[in-house]
Amino acid sequence: MAYSFSRSFADEALGFAIPDRNVRGRLVRLGTALDDVLSAHAYPPVIEKLVAEALVLASLLGALLKDDAGQLTLQAQTEQGVVSLLVADYKAGAVRGYAQFDADRLAELGEDPSLFGLFGKGYLAITFDQAVTGERYQGIVPLEGAGLAEAAEHYFAQSEQVPSLLHIAVRHDAGEGCIGAGMLLQHLPAGEVGRERLHVRHDHPDWEHVMILGRTLSDGELTDPALPLTDIAWRLFHEEPEVRAFPPVSIRKGCRCDPDHIRSVLARFGAAERADMADENGVIGVDCAFCSKIFEVALTDLSNPA
Repeated sequence: MAYSFSRSFADEALGFAIPDRNVRGRLVRLGTALDDVLSAHAYPPVIEKLVAEALVLASLLGALLKDDAGQLTLQAQTEQGVVSLLVADYKAGAVRGYAQFDADRLAELGEDPSLFGLFGKGYLAITFDQAVTGERYQGIVPLEGAGLAEAAEHYFAQSEQVPSLLHIAVRHDAGEGCIGAGMLLQHLPAGEVGRERLHVRHDHPDWEHVMILGRTLSDGELTDPALPLTDIAWRLFHEEPEVRAFPPVSIRKGCRCDPDHIRSVLARFGAAERADMADENGVIGVDCAFCSKIFEVALTDLSNPA
């Protein structure tokens, strides 16, 4: 597919800190990586936008992992909603995601349904898996707000007690690829460079100042693939005494449905169980929901695994 705009500054994440305000932030913009994930599914526009938002959110929250081998997973789920399941995860710059939904009920909602219209009474679960320490932390909050960004803000306010500002925008111009972008700002409860511990206050003057600046960021700036993320950070916070920018992280599609891994998992089952999984030709079909591929594994390959 040919694009009429430059995507030079898409598919990356930029972390930064404002020490004097005790704030950390992250900017993310996805282009080709987003198209690669979405191209595996023929999603209608409403679901495409929802999955794009989830991938941006996962990329933003991935900055909170303590090690590169860790994984961030977010899951929005309900039993009676039009969208029954939304999943996205981030690991070392690799993102993947998918949604399960009722197409007939979705068509009845119109072009711009609310988050409640899509999910009804649901919940948002955010899970941090730290590979090095083996620690796993999960927080679950009601799925509330105008969108996933507000739902995640509620998560940080309730589960983490960390004042946070999230801004997510998605654009898909006719005949062009999808661009998804976002910004996360957080007021830390403890100083980064020897400052005294702060009380977690949403009305703290430093946090109010940063929120006011952060809310001036427009959807157009966020999703402009010709605008470097460093320029966005500078436009917002150039009057601060110091803004520390960290090396950017490249983002890519990263489905982990490796054929060798699938064979190794199947080999753990007993011979009778594997036979029950196979068709009349002795082939087990394993469907990856993330990339919409079916991997066929012959029973004979499992009898003598490599």
